[in-house]
Amino acid sequence: MKKLLASLMLTLSLTFGVSANLLAQDTTGAATADTAAAPAAAEMEEIAPVATTDDAPVEEKSFHQVVKEQFISGGVTYMTPILLCLIFGLAIAIERIITLNMASTNTRKLLNRVEDALNTGGVEAAKDVTVNTRGPVASIFTQGLLRAPEGVDMVEKSIVSYGSVEMGKLERGLVWLSLFIALAPMLGFLGTVVGMIEAFAAIAAAGDVSPTVVASGIQVALVTTVGGLIVAIILQVFYNYLVSKVDSIVNQMEDASISLVDILVKYSLTKGSLIK
Repeated sequence: MKKLLASLMLTLSLTFGVSANLLAQDTTGAATADTAAAPAAAEMEEIAPVATTDDAPVEEKSFHQVVKEQFISGGVTYMTPILLCLIFGLAIAIERIITLNMASTNTRKLLNRVEDALNTGGVEAAKDVTVNTRGPVASIFTQGLLRAPEGVDMVEKSIVSYGSVEMGKLERGLVWLSLFIALAPMLGFLGTVVGMIEAFAAIAAAGDVSPTVVASGIQVALVTTVGGLIVAIILQVFYNYLVSKVDSIVNQMEDASISLVDILVKYSLTKGSLIK
């Protein structure tokens, strides 16, 4: 009996001892794992900001900065004349747009006023109306009315002659604008030729066809060409608009001149004379 109790106590002691050892090992292993995991987590925290910094989006350049960089890369020697063509061309285009818009006249309203003045005050009253009205149509009317005492035939000749003068005034400056349109791409092509010459000279000097050797010359060639073409396109749009505006005013002048002659013929038939 005593031996049985002793064996039982020994078994319980061994069982609890092994369990305690296993529990201690588990606790120690967990602590070791936590200790090992802590540096790893710290390392990840240190690495994470670096990855975030590398993945940060690059700030986009503004249009002004891009144009400035391309202007410098194309070469100031060749890009400056192209820029001057753009500046002078835009100055002429803006001046012509303002002038032509101010030259536009309501011809129907002007004809009605001239006809009313003829019926009430004669040719002199009609001249007062046209002199105080702005625009090429009114100027042609004034020249025609000045010749009214000499007859309708002289009025027609005066209108035709002075119409050519007014047309020349309307087209003033368009020749220079067309010159800048042709000159800008020519300057760009000049930069292209010079850039290619420099590229081939660099190849001959280096004795090797390397991108680093020919890159600068080719860049000058391409940028100057693009710059010249862009300037020509912009100025061409303004030129076409101005030409269409001049054509519209000229058509108004021709129609209004015919109507003025008809009014004078009607007045002379009614009053018997253009002089009053």
